[in-house]
Amino acid sequence: MRLLFLAVLRRHTGNAITAQRVRDHLEAAGHVCILKNALDFESPSEISNFIKAESLEAAMALHLYRGGRLLPGHGIPFGIIFGGTDLNEDVKQGEKNKVMGKVLEEARFAVAFTESMKETAQRQWPHAKDKIYVQSQGIATVPNATFNWNTFLQRSEINQSADSLHVFLLICGLRQVKDPLYLVDAFSEWHQEEPSVYMVIVGPEVDPVFTREVKAKVKRTPGVRLIGEMTREDLHAVVKNCFAVVNSSVSEGMSAAILEAMDLEVPVLARNIPGNAAVVKHEVTGLLFSDPQEFVRLAKRLGGDPALEKQIVANGREYVRMYHSWQVERNTYGHLVRMLEGSSED
Repeated sequence: MRLLFLAVLRRHTGNAITAQRVRDHLEAAGHVCILKNALDFESPSEISNFIKAESLEAAMALHLYRGGRLLPGHGIPFGIIFGGTDLNEDVKQGEKNKVMGKVLEEARFAVAFTESMKETAQRQWPHAKDKIYVQSQGIATVPNATFNWNTFLQRSEINQSADSLHVFLLICGLRQVKDPLYLVDAFSEWHQEEPSVYMVIVGPEVDPVFTREVKAKVKRTPGVRLIGEMTREDLHAVVKNCFAVVNSSVSEGMSAAILEAMDLEVPVLARNIPGNAAVVKHEVTGLLFSDPQEFVRLAKRLGGDPALEKQIVANGREYVRMYHSWQVERNTYGHLVRMLEGSSED
């Protein structure tokens, strides 16, 4: 079967990585999957022309609004994967909410990463409750074995011995929903007390206006560094070498960076929001903070308590192995796409 798969493809962001992984699963099941950036299409008629030109028989979209709204009305069956901001942010806007409800009416299935995402969707659109499946993200990490940590530190303008450093890594695309500046002032105060702690923000420049604001702030803030996007393999190597991975987002569907850190046996400190609390159990698989001051308290505690660090790391790794199996995810999408296959022959 020939499928169109629409997603917002900002390089090295969570949704782009998820989309590439799901495409691989669909192709492993024997289908031709054409992955396209939803932002490249301005109207349903452009999608219609593309479907005809490529002889496509079915479609999928990652993000109910940005991708999903382009799919109804073309006479081919489709499925949806919720992204995160569709359920956490877009749902609050009346017109977008209505559009997403109509998309779900026509969709053959919808995938939520967590039970809480499924419950949110069911509350909003009760008519779709029987077609929503829960499939957590499958995680596989691939750190670059030849990566040089000291070179990375030099590039980050951290001129200290790697042995004495505690690097906290914040991985995110530079946009407001990721709130990369949330911890910056509190962290910088801590750095001035303890010069061996640094925060490094890594990620692509998604929102140009906001990126300028982030760059200006980081430039004048001691102890905080900003690095552009990296390949996935290099990023995983950085995660493996850092002291802890941090998430300060206002909204998350399911953070791949958190799960990858757990898989790489690195502690996680995450802002206490529903998407993060669904995967980080406080003091079990990671630490949850509600404000910047609590973050600093917990980070200091983690640094001074090797037993806590060891316990969190072991539990996080086990959690990913149990609940975020790449193979289980592959089997699920193989099953769901067969529902589209059956539909296209109806």
